[in-house]
Amino acid sequence: MGWVSGVLAVQRGHLFPWLAVGLAMGIGLYFSLRFEPDAKILGASVAFAAISLALAHILRFGIGPLWMLVGMAALGFLLASGRAHMVAGPVLGWHYYGGIEGRVVGLDRSASDAVRITLDQVVLSNVSPLKTPIRVRVSMHGDAALGIDPQPGMRIMTTGHLSPPGGPVEPGGFDFQRHAWFLKLGGLGYTRVPILSVAQPDTGWSLWIFRLRMQISEHVRSLLPDDVGGFAAAVTTGDRSGMSPQAFDDLRAANTAHLLAFQVCIWDCLAVLSLACFALCSL
Repeated sequence: MGWVSGVLAVQRGHLFPWLAVGLAMGIGLYFSLRFEPDAKILGASVAFAAISLALAHILRFGIGPLWMLVGMAALGFLLASGRAHMVAGPVLGWHYYGGIEGRVVGLDRSASDAVRITLDQVVLSNVSPLKTPIRVRVSMHGDAALGIDPQPGMRIMTTGHLSPPGGPVEPGGFDFQRHAWFLKLGGLGYTRVPILSVAQPDTGWSLWIFRLRMQISEHVRSLLPDDVGGFAAAVTTGDRSGMSPQAFDDLRAANTAHLLAFQVCIWDCLAVLSLACFALCSL
């Protein structure tokens, strides 16, 4: 331990980045479990984090940084669990066919180049509100394109198919089911029936970021043609609905598709900051 203390002493002033590593270790541990931690495990994690951070303070001139790393890992475990429970919502456990009603909170395109609508405030025929997903995503195929043009905040209805999100298609593959959980998506499907407008677009502040993105995207695509405008809109606003499948394939082949995901993260962060500012101004 004397050797470890010496190594840590040399690194004094450069250990701060390891806090993120500790958090990541705890988050990775949470997602590696094959079961959901119960209250006893979470309580033990809280106690372990508190003890580790206390030891890190007491032994700060020795092996304290190691205890700090352990404590941050415990905090990462708790953060991941807390986030998983914060976004918890009903998930369809069966194949559903019937009426679908909700408010438009997302517009993009599916892998088959179909317009895809994300809805919240969902209402499903003959389904209890306690079993209704917080959000569903519906792709428009066939005659669905003959209906109205969905706008941010508009309340729409249609008849379609919904299914629960699927898991990995191969061992160790991308877990879309987990991804959908954190997006609050409890059902995915499609419709071939024209979409009808139930109510005019919501003009409240809650969707202003989404409306701003769509307005900027529409303006960019009106100035630039085809995939050029679609790509410009995607890297500017995160709206990928104007890009063709071929453009997506070209980006993946060039290993630059991550640029699109980065723009979505930027707008999500802006939305979070806006909500935080609104909350502070309300105090």
